[in-house]
Amino acid sequence: MEKQYCKVGTVTPIEGNGHTLQILQWQYTHFLSKANGNNVDSRLLEFFESKAQKVKKAMEELVS
Repeated sequence: MEKQYCKVGTVTPIEGNGHTLQILQWQYTHFLSKANGNNVDSRLLEFFESKAQKVKKAMEELVS
């Protein structure tokens, strides 16, 4: 029997892509819209806001 490698949880880096800034902007707006949803628990709200802040920081580092 041959070994099989599972790709679940693998991450593809987006740095080499020419659309990196657009992807990060989409992620930022996506996380903010999720945080502003009607049925969001306070812990989930904090999670989405923290993810948005991390993406914003990555965008700022990419631009500078």
